[in-house]
This record gives sequence, structure tokens and C-alpha cells, in this order.
Amino acid sequence: MNPQEYKEYLKEKQPKSPLLKNIIWAFVIGGLICILGQCLHDLLAAHFRNKDTIGAWVSIILIFLGGLLTAFGIYDKLAKVAGAGSLIPITGFANAVVAPAIDSKSEGFIMGVGAKMFVIAGPVIVYGTIASVIYGVVYYFIR
Repeated sequence: MNPQEYKEYLKEKQPKSPLLKNIIWAFVIGGLICILGQCLHDLLAAHFRNKDTIGAWVSIILIFLGGLLTAFGIYDKLAKVAGAGSLIPITGFANAVVAPAIDSKSEGFIMGVGAKMFVIAGPVIVYGTIASVIYGVVYYFIR
């Protein structure tokens, strides 16, 4: 079997992806997570006047909820339905940090949890930091 025949064979055997259904679920679940964030923002606005404080608390609460739901196995079930809708918000980032930590806890706190916690989220942090530094330097010289 040549590579082209094998490619056609695989295409024939793969299940068809329900693209429209996946897009709708991603939109709905991602939207609900964002609505939760907005509700938290509005509730905290009654207690805090500083917008930075409100934003920080909303981020902290959403990260905590994402980590907690991951620890109980709920976020993974949600992600199977929502797809990218659960990965984009800040809760998805919390899931990307907590899930590998939970999976590797049997290897110990240093070589397991500590070393594997940022396997998925680490590159995002590194490249996000590098991109922000480059952006800052370019902005400095343009300004």
C-alpha cells in the first residue's frame, strides 16, 4: 500500500466530525464561562471601586474554579463537550496547569507535580512572556 492509498484508507475509516455541532457547543460553553466572569465582575463591582482589584479577583476566582472542577474531574467532561470553548477562557489555562499535576502526583512533589505541572501551560507562559517583551521593545522605539 503506497502512502496515497493509505491516506485514502484512513480518510475512509475516520469518523466524520460533526463540525457545526462542535462549533455551537464551543460557543455556548465558552459563552457561559464568560457570562460567569461578567456576573462575578458585576457582583464584585458593588464591593470594590478599583477596576484592577475587580479584575484581579475575577481572575483569581475563575482560576480557582477551573482548578477545582479539574480536581473533581468535572472540567474534563465539560471540555469533551465544549472543545475549544472550554480551552480559551482563563479556566482552560487553570485546567492545563492542574491536570498534569494531578496525573503525575504519584511521582512525588518535586519530580512529579513540580516538574510536570507546566508541561502544557509552560510554553504558553514562555512564548507569551517573550512576545510581550518584544512588543514592549517595539512599542518603546515606535513611541
